[in-house]
Amino acid sequence: MAPIELPNASILVLGGSGVLGSGIARRLADRGARVTLAGRYQERLDSVAASIPGSATAVFDLRSPDQASAPVDAAIGAFGRLDGIVNAAGVVAFGPLSETAPDIIEEVVMVDLTGPLLVYRAAVPRMEGGFIVNLTGIVATMPTAGMATYSAAKAGLSSATVALTRELRRSGIQVIDARPPHTETGLVDRAIAGSAPRLPEGLTP
Repeated sequence: MAPIELPNASILVLGGSGVLGSGIARRLADRGARVTLAGRYQERLDSVAASIPGSATAVFDLRSPDQASAPVDAAIGAFGRLDGIVNAAGVVAFGPLSETAPDIIEEVVMVDLTGPLLVYRAAVPRMEGGFIVNLTGIVATMPTAGMATYSAAKAGLSSATVALTRELRRSGIQVIDARPPHTETGLVDRAIAGSAPRLPEGLTP
């Protein structure tokens, strides 16, 4: 794997206003990258952007297929090119599949799997080398009861990462599957349905 050069690189962070996304964005900026923060809410993005001088923001919704190119356009518009994408976005729902509403299943799959793939579809033709990083998490390989949809979406994204690694090899775009264990990001407290099972203490972000 070729080394990734971050100074002056234009990096798009999906979920850039979240706990992990904002932390990753700051670390990228500290290493010289030019960062575009993408998420649903302008106020939250602005709050993070205030701590990252020179960063750009893009309001978009992974649940809306017609918005997939918006963050790509924003990053290229701000910095003239796109060198990398970090996908730190996600939602979670808890409970037995038989008790999960269809719209909840659809939202989890859209945000955690379909939406990111549509962003990559828009981005890849406009990238010259670079990288894509997916934060799939440990559930990609250790599916969890009461989290069937979330586990399936993350496993699907992990599988897509493998396929994209092969598809994009000649283009010079590296595709990386990052699988952190349970981390205390507060995501379990923002579940769109159900209540989280008792979990061991997670890692600090």
